[in-house]
Amino acid sequence: MLQENVIKIYENSFRENRELPALTDYFKKETFSYYEMAKEIAKLHLLFAECRIKKGDRIALIGRNNPRWVISYIATITYGAVIVPILQDFNGNDVHHIINHSGSQLLFVGDVYWDMIETDQIEEVKAVFSLTDFHCLFERRGQTITRFQSNIVKHYRKRYRNGFRLEDISYPDIPNDKLCVLNYTSGTTGFSKGVMLTVNNITGNVVFGISQKLHFRRSRTLSFLPLAHAYGCAFDLLVPLAQGTHITLLGKIPSPKILVEAMSEVKPHLICCVPLILEKIYKKQIVPILGNGILKMALKIPLLDQKVYNRIRKKLMDAFGGEFEQIIVGGAPFNHEVEEFLLRIRFPFTVGYGMTECGPLISYTHWTEYKPTSCGKVLPELMEARIESEDPQHIPGEILVRGEHVMAGYYKNEKATSEVIEPDGWMRTGDVGTLDEDNTLYIRGRNKTMILGPSGQNIYPEEIEAKLNNLYCVMESLVVEREGRLVALVCPDYEQADADGISHSKLPEVMDENLKTLNTLVAPYERIASIVLYPNEFEKTPKRSIKRYLYNV
Repeated sequence: MLQENVIKIYENSFRENRELPALTDYFKKETFSYYEMAKEIAKLHLLFAECRIKKGDRIALIGRNNPRWVISYIATITYGAVIVPILQDFNGNDVHHIINHSGSQLLFVGDVYWDMIETDQIEEVKAVFSLTDFHCLFERRGQTITRFQSNIVKHYRKRYRNGFRLEDISYPDIPNDKLCVLNYTSGTTGFSKGVMLTVNNITGNVVFGISQKLHFRRSRTLSFLPLAHAYGCAFDLLVPLAQGTHITLLGKIPSPKILVEAMSEVKPHLICCVPLILEKIYKKQIVPILGNGILKMALKIPLLDQKVYNRIRKKLMDAFGGEFEQIIVGGAPFNHEVEEFLLRIRFPFTVGYGMTECGPLISYTHWTEYKPTSCGKVLPELMEARIESEDPQHIPGEILVRGEHVMAGYYKNEKATSEVIEPDGWMRTGDVGTLDEDNTLYIRGRNKTMILGPSGQNIYPEEIEAKLNNLYCVMESLVVEREGRLVALVCPDYEQADADGISHSKLPEVMDENLKTLNTLVAPYERIASIVLYPNEFEKTPKRSIKRYLYNV
């Protein structure tokens, strides 16, 4: 257990950095200083008390990145309650399930997502609040909470009669072993796994970020990864707020044009991104340059080639604002061709490795010490890793980790917890890799069936298959990744087709309709590109599980 405590780290940071800008909405140009943010947190604490929220109670949160999303998150954990951040990509049924499974008593929601909420399906929720201005959208019984919130300024002034002073930025002692965040890696009913992250887990990630000077007082960062995702949350939000960083929030999923404009305006000092962003820039901006006849010839001439690479490097640096120290790539596997080129031009990037179950960080190395194709070094003092292999340096095996960042388990799911966490604390990551003698980690493949989406989303094939198997004339299915796309292999239910007078030649048309239906039932990043018909049942193990490895080609 760590000596530091993230709640107290924030208490000190908000006091010391009170005059500095903390949060800015990029599109609305609305800014909160650390002092103003602390005042809004104090108002929410009064609201929580009025709603009779106790320490350990759950508060759900769904919406686009904006200052009030952040304030809701920080207000919850500094009160001693547990935040339940929900990914925006989940559909309505998934959102309802997560709210109910977590036992959330309050819900903060972006107005655009309020339309998907059916209040009669979230019966434990006492009230719902808007992330536009915190007004009460719904109250379970009566109008008490609505009236209180509409008069929150009056209640706030009554509580702080002498004004909100520095010493009023004070939060309760929340022990490091207490639950802090309940982060669902998947939404689908029946497959939900709520990752229980303690104050200690969050503290470890924040303390490491501070020790590595990823952010610093008065530094700038541009938050465009979903904050409900552990990676973006840790390094675009939690670490920056501990340091006095100015966070500019891009509420909408940015197009490359908007992202470049925002980078140019904000000029961030650190950039956290998924591989897809760098890969798109490489494909659209760099590949055409490298294909230019004159430049192609120049790259074959010693010394001249370096001048060309320097020009490309500067072009890339400028595209990201020109003042960043490094880009941290994480959340999904990195294309080796792109990585190789960026290393050649000495572009300042590094690749880290983590998972929601570690809140998220497991390994990282500064770009100047980064080893090609690696995921950095296992975090010293905080984490340790071992490879389940007779020769961990050369023969890949499953990666197991242990340390301060490892979750407390899966909420209400002892079976799933026991399957990944050993009695001695080692957690099975489900990933396969090797480990250098200096503790540098290399990911060689995936041991789990999980597929990583293009922006780092966790995609669980079984969840999609469960929905597909319920559709017309589908006997069984298998979802695989083919050339970066999700493809469903389907063995039709010929008996049902025959009984309904459907000729076998018409089955492709039936599957086309199934595809349309399926893609309305899953998250956008889980959508299937095509259905491929298989004439026979899939080969199975003695336990009747499909031998997936036979089809993952």
